[in-house]
Amino acid sequence: MQFQWYPGHMTKAKRAMQEDIKLVDLVIELVDSRVPLASRNPDIDELGKNKARLVIMNKSDLADDKINKQWETFFKEKGYYVVMMDSRSSAGKGAVQRVIAEACKAKIERDRKRGILNRPVRAMVVGIPNVGKSTFINSIAGKACAKTGNKPGVTRGNQWIRLNKQVELLDTPGILWPKFEDQTVGLKLAMIGSIKDDIINTTELGVEVIRFLAKEYPEALPKRYGIEGFPEDGEGVKSAVDLLTGIAEKKNCRKQGNELDLDRMAMMVVDDFRGGRLGKISVERPVMGGDQ
Repeated sequence: MQFQWYPGHMTKAKRAMQEDIKLVDLVIELVDSRVPLASRNPDIDELGKNKARLVIMNKSDLADDKINKQWETFFKEKGYYVVMMDSRSSAGKGAVQRVIAEACKAKIERDRKRGILNRPVRAMVVGIPNVGKSTFINSIAGKACAKTGNKPGVTRGNQWIRLNKQVELLDTPGILWPKFEDQTVGLKLAMIGSIKDDIINTTELGVEVIRFLAKEYPEALPKRYGIEGFPEDGEGVKSAVDLLTGIAEKKNCRKQGNELDLDRMAMMVVDDFRGGRLGKISVERPVMGGDQ
C-alpha cells in the first residue's frame, strides 16, 4: 500500500502556525503513545526551535505501559518535558498545569524582573490529525472549548482558548507533511486513524494489523477472537490472511450468499486495535540512547 494524505487546508494551517509561533512561549506537542515517532510531524522541531517544549504522550492507556516508560525517558533525554495521559479523562490534568509552569519558569521570571506581572503563558498545541488535541484542550479546560471527533481533520482553523489567568492555549489543526519518505510511517499512521480511511485499502490495512499482532503480541488475537491452530509461514509467524479468514469464520462474518466478508472483518480488527480492545499495544519501541 502507498500512503499519502496532504489536503490543501494543511498548507494553509502550516503557514498560520509559522505566523503565530512568535506569539507563544511554549509548544505543546501531542503524540500517540502507540507510535510516538511516526505521530510526530518532523516540521514541528523547526517550527518550535528556541521555544520551551512539552510532549504529551496521549492515549497512553492504549499503549504498553513498559514501553511508555521507555519513550518517556527517550523524550526527556532530548530535553523535552513529558506528560503521559489519556485526554479523554481528567487524569493528568494537574500534571500538565505543573509542567507548563515549570517549562516556562524562566520566562515568568524574566517578565517579573521587567515589571510585567500576571501575563499569561501562551502555548501552541500542535500534532498530526487524530492524536486528540481538541480532546486534550477540553479536558484540561474542564469544558468543551474545541470541536472534537474520532476522524482526522476536524479542527480547520486556529483558535485561542483561555484556561485561566495563568495559561492561554492556541488550538491548531492537525497537519501532516507533504511526503512520507518511509511508507512504514504511513502504515503506522493509517493503523491509528491519522489518515482518512476512505483513501486507503482498509482490508490490506487489517491484514497488516493482524501480521503485526501475530508477530509482536501473539496472545492478542486468540484472546479477543478465540482463534488457534492456524498455519504458519516459513518464519514461524501465522499467515495474516489465514488468520483474518479464521477470525471471520469464528465471528460468522459473512456477506449475502454466505461468503466470508473479509473486508468487513478486517475493518472490525482495525477498529478493535484502535479502541484498545486487543489490549495495550505499542507499535514502536525506542532505540535507547540513539538518534531515532
